[in-house]
Amino acid sequence: MNSEQSKKHPSAFEPLTLLLTVVTAVLGAIIGMQIIVTLGVTPSTSIIGALAAMLISRIPIALMRKYRSVQRQNLVQTSISSATFGAANSLLIPIGIPFAMGNTELVIPMLIGAGLAMLIDATLLYKLFDSRIFPARGTWAPGVATAESILAGDKGGKRAGLLGIGTAIGLIGSYFGISMSAFGVAFIGNIAALTMFGIGLLIRQYSLPWFDFDLSTTYIGHGLMIGAGIVALVQVAFMMLRKPKNHDSQEEAETAETYTRSTSETKRVLGAGFVAYLIVAVIIALAGGLLTDMSAGMLIGFILFAAFAAFLHEMIVGIAAMHSGWFPAFAVAFITLLIGMLIGFPPTALALLAGFSAATGPAFADMGYDLKTGYILRGNGEDREYELQGRRQQYITGMIAFGVSLITVLITYNSYFSDNLFPPIDKVYASTISAGASPHVALELFLWAIPGAILQLIGGSKKQIGIMFATGLLITSPYACWAVLAGIAIRLIVLKAKGKQAESTMSILAAGFIAGDALYSFFNSVFKINK
Repeated sequence: MNSEQSKKHPSAFEPLTLLLTVVTAVLGAIIGMQIIVTLGVTPSTSIIGALAAMLISRIPIALMRKYRSVQRQNLVQTSISSATFGAANSLLIPIGIPFAMGNTELVIPMLIGAGLAMLIDATLLYKLFDSRIFPARGTWAPGVATAESILAGDKGGKRAGLLGIGTAIGLIGSYFGISMSAFGVAFIGNIAALTMFGIGLLIRQYSLPWFDFDLSTTYIGHGLMIGAGIVALVQVAFMMLRKPKNHDSQEEAETAETYTRSTSETKRVLGAGFVAYLIVAVIIALAGGLLTDMSAGMLIGFILFAAFAAFLHEMIVGIAAMHSGWFPAFAVAFITLLIGMLIGFPPTALALLAGFSAATGPAFADMGYDLKTGYILRGNGEDREYELQGRRQQYITGMIAFGVSLITVLITYNSYFSDNLFPPIDKVYASTISAGASPHVALELFLWAIPGAILQLIGGSKKQIGIMFATGLLITSPYACWAVLAGIAIRLIVLKAKGKQAESTMSILAAGFIAGDALYSFFNSVFKINK
């Protein structure tokens, strides 16, 4: 075991660490907001944070040498990553929806609700990480990439060489428009889940040229996700209730499987999470003035539906993020909006509903990636107490960064909106609310929910093929389908030829591909690299 792991984990409240947390969080929040309003996407800044910490550790000042600790570097990357996704996805997108509709008076109520949802989101993942439904051994591919980058910088040698090769290939492939993140994930993720993901991406891209049918103009993917998502929630409930075979108790089974979060704790967390979302839904409804827009019955229905939708949205995004490294947050929030329209909520309530749903999920997924990075750096759970210590310090760091992102958004959002700069997806939400829904949409969603549910049932909770197939159908990423499917094919060929011993090499190369893609996306968005 690494000698560092026998010591107490570095604290998030060390003066210099806290200062770096705040500085990198401000930087991450600004980067996230700037890129989400110009390109409509959020780059992964984890590796940027890790590289910054490595450079700081090389400054020839005694105080800076402590940042040669991979655990302190991990806290820095957690900060910038949390702030980037928090500011862009969890905050700016939700408050941009009422602004795009012309309801500027709803921006602050939405910011309050989105901020609370973001903090609950991250807390729930922290409490659920390394449970049966979100195991630490799950893929969490971006987290693996960041961990391998930090370890390569720390240890050097063959690991650094392989990572460098993978990163170079990732940069080159990304320059030529290949989704190297998708290629890398295929080397380390669940093969069945990723195969369905790749098929979904393939159908989405080629439905028009191959079948003379434009999938993007339909609600097929949305319907499939509704059916798969509901079944996934039932599967989670079943996992919590069933007793594993060959063990006298649930707790004994979990101890044998080395989970750090027991089923009883997971049940409490899930219940508390739903109650927390109910409370936030009440706050949003009251702050948004829905008491005057809706009857008492409709208001209660709105609160219950908003809380359930946020909870389900979070589970779907978390499952997709864990298995594929991608999460369809925009699309699932859009599904919530469509159902809300079909129920008959007024436009003001729909704007708040869409924003609330959009605010849940991104922080959940990002915290999963960050904790996966820490899990690897701390020795993959070999020292349970050290793992829990480190996880808690990452959570504290993330919550500070989310708080900084909230303040940053509050101070700066008006300068973006006054220049008519807001996330492009907000225009889609706003125009959809203005256009209204029809019985045809309801029928299409219902009909396609059935095969989505069947697919999810067939694959079971471990493979999640229904969720992953629907995710592929809802994501637009040119040629990512070929990257995923080619990566799976190469992986199967290599494993057949070389056996299990090839897995370590493939995982480091995969981390390099993902790191290269992340670095290219970041620098391309900042410096506008021309292809």
